[in-house]
Amino acid sequence: MSAAAVEEPTGQPTLLEVAEVISEQFAGHRVEIIGSRITVTPPRNMQHGRSLSRLMRQLFAAGLNEEEAEVFQNVGIRLPDGPSDYAVPDLAILDAGADDHLVEYNCYDPAVFRLVLEVTSSNLSDDLKAEPAAYASAGVPVYVIVDRTNRRVMVLTDPQDGEYRVHAVHHPGQSFTLPGSIGASVTLLADDVLAVKK
Repeated sequence: MSAAAVEEPTGQPTLLEVAEVISEQFAGHRVEIIGSRITVTPPRNMQHGRSLSRLMRQLFAAGLNEEEAEVFQNVGIRLPDGPSDYAVPDLAILDAGADDHLVEYNCYDPAVFRLVLEVTSSNLSDDLKAEPAAYASAGVPVYVIVDRTNRRVMVLTDPQDGEYRVHAVHHPGQSFTLPGSIGASVTLLADDVLAVKK
């Protein structure tokens, strides 16, 4: 009597492995794991890019991206909510020298993030609900939401117990100043941030 070879059962792929497969299949899409759930965002449109370009110019003009803090687009942040959770905010301000704080999977320790910013797209509910909770849990001091759908800019601060305690909402025609904790005094016009055509 011969014995058949016994194969070890294969386990289910991890969320991170699934996210990697999705990233390969959907080039140009942003794949994140927030709240132990994979989210996929399609490529951004020109208005989205215009908002980011205007913001970056103003942040650079204010002296950021120098010795104390740096401005980046699409840098991964490791989130504490799940074993594979991470996000890739549209824009972030990090401590200078954050290169030394790489955690894993091209994501950095949330302790070096001074601000994260998202320009809303097709995943509006994530930007307004899931991401604020995730960034607050990670202790990111400032979360800015450029809500193009509702034409407002929200500046969330004072993260405690998985939520931001202070919400400031700015509408077209208004100006606002970002918290000094980002490393510079930066006053912005909501119209510029929302990329309102003039």
